[in-house]
Parts: sequence; structure tokens; C-alpha cells
Amino acid sequence: MTDKPSPPRSFASLYHATLEPLRRHLARLLGDPAEAQDVAHDAYLRVYPKMEDQSAEKPEALLYTTARRLAFNRLKRRKIAPFVPGEANFEIAASTQPGVAQQVMARQEFQQLEQAIAQLPEGCRTVLLLRKIELLSHQDIARQLGIAVSTVEKQHARALRLLRTALAATADPLRTNQPPVSQPEVRP
Repeated sequence: MTDKPSPPRSFASLYHATLEPLRRHLARLLGDPAEAQDVAHDAYLRVYPKMEDQSAEKPEALLYTTARRLAFNRLKRRKIAPFVPGEANFEIAASTQPGVAQQVMARQEFQQLEQAIAQLPEGCRTVLLLRKIELLSHQDIARQLGIAVSTVEKQHARALRLLRTALAATADPLRTNQPPVSQPEVRP
């Protein structure tokens, strides 16, 4: 009779018996406990089906071999595309800032908006700026300007309508402010 304990035959017993030693082993190989935990998890996922169908003769050896190969693959990937967890890798990270073309277009659109606002009638412009810039309610604007709330609502709606028309005309220079030409009626 041998002194060696019998190998674990269930996945749960294998998991409990090897979790901490496997993580320590992988942490030594990879140099990062968090990455070691990820690799261990992946190794358990790959060994689990073999444990369930009882095709693994030495499940612990299979687990360690699988984990070691996964760790070596990670180390190879590090050499190809180095990434240090916790550090921003600015060379390969995509920029969150808009590009030059987007910045130029945004400035042009902003200038068009400023011009369109400047061309609004005084009352509409005042109400629009108080509503959109100062974030005042219609009631607060009416109180501040000494006019009726319904007047504020009408001025605000008119300002938005005029802005929409002005900005649509600048977006499509061929478009005019004239109503569409009606087609002549065809009578049978």
C-alpha cells in the first residue's frame, strides 16, 4: 500500500485542495497576484469538463500543466504588447479627445449658432438666453422681465423656431427660406 493520498476525483475537492498553492505558483511565474487569479480561474474552467467526464487520469497534474501553459501564453503576449496593470499605457490607448477635424467643425458650428442667436429679435434672444444659459424657468423669466408667462413661452418657442430655420439654412446653403414650390394640379 502506498503512502500517497489518492488523487481528488471530484472537481470540488480538486478546487479546494489546489486553489491557494496554484495561485501562489502562478503569482511567482507572472509576478502579479490578480493576473495569477485570472489564469487560475481559466485553468479551472478548462479542467472542469475533463473532471466531469472522468477522462483526466491525473487531474491535479492536468490542472498545473494547463495553468502553466496559460501563464506562459500571457508572458509571451506581454512581450508582444506590453501592458502594466494599473498604469495607463498612453502609446496604445485611444485618445478620448476629439480630433482636429471635429474641433474645427465644432468651432464652426458654434460660430454659426452665435451668429444665429445674434440675429434673433431682442425679446426672443433675451428669453432664450435666460432659459438655456441661466436655466431659469418660464415663471422666473416672466417675473424677471415683468411680462406674462404665456409671452415668455411664445418668445421661447419663436426663438427656437427661428434658430432651427437659420441653422438649417447654414447647414444647407442651397436651401432657401422660401416655401416649397407647389406643383400644379392635374385635372382629369
